[in-house]
Amino acid sequence: MAHEMIAATNAVVTLDVALPEVFWGWYVTMNMWAKSIGTGLVFMLFLLLRRSPTEVNNTLKRNTMIVSFVFMNIFLLFTLADLHQPLRMWHIFFYPHFTSAITVGAWMATVFVGLESLMIAMMIFNKKTELFDKTLFWVTLLAIPVTLYTAGIMAEATARELWQMPTEAAQMVLAATLSGSAVMILLGKNFLSDKTQEFLGNILGLSALMAFILYMSEYIFGAFKAEEVAAVLHYIKGDGEYATMFWVGQWVAYILPMLLIALYKTSKNISILNLAALLAIVGLWVVKHVWLVIPQLLPLS
Repeated sequence: MAHEMIAATNAVVTLDVALPEVFWGWYVTMNMWAKSIGTGLVFMLFLLLRRSPTEVNNTLKRNTMIVSFVFMNIFLLFTLADLHQPLRMWHIFFYPHFTSAITVGAWMATVFVGLESLMIAMMIFNKKTELFDKTLFWVTLLAIPVTLYTAGIMAEATARELWQMPTEAAQMVLAATLSGSAVMILLGKNFLSDKTQEFLGNILGLSALMAFILYMSEYIFGAFKAEEVAAVLHYIKGDGEYATMFWVGQWVAYILPMLLIALYKTSKNISILNLAALLAIVGLWVVKHVWLVIPQLLPLS
């Protein structure tokens, strides 16, 4: 007993204040949104090279990798900006702890961006198409965990029952296929055939449908899982603080693109498909932001 009392008096207080405001704000939303576009474009380029290799010329390859590279660097920039000690970021690389999803993700994302820069150099300076295609295979494999690791970080957050690993992982993949297909539609409008554009539209529409179903499943049935989830969902139901923003995101990211893609299939008007792609890209940011913020509005004390 005496030993336990002495140990207790030596306890160190690590956190004795509440978190009165949103800890992960729009910086983290930018992080997730940009990463979805960056990895999603790699998925789409890899898919198109297998499906329609004659339509994917060197210009489209180069442009796709440049846009992906830009968005991946936006992702890294906002990741760095969100840190409370950004000047100590180098510790992750020189004193890594691979039990942390943040460390693992930072290493994977850095390797991913490095390989992308090499692939861009291949297309600009050497036009080494065969080497580019071989490298793309490994970059596509790496894009999978790079896409998913943010779901791991969210799932690690204690007392945030809304963020569950299986659901968040699925939403990360769907965000990548949604935004990747949307941006590829815009990038490839002067290179890809109408049939290939329609194929990308199908991916966009299917991704929107599946993501919407997942969100509606949480919206309708999530409250049965835990009282905390019910309290969090209150912010997006009825006159909740984020109810309007939630539904704007659902309509812009998912419902309207699905309707527009259905209309495109009958009219074959490429402008309709381009509009669906733009709405999906913009709406995805809104959806991600709402889902990121609402669990943090619930007091933990």
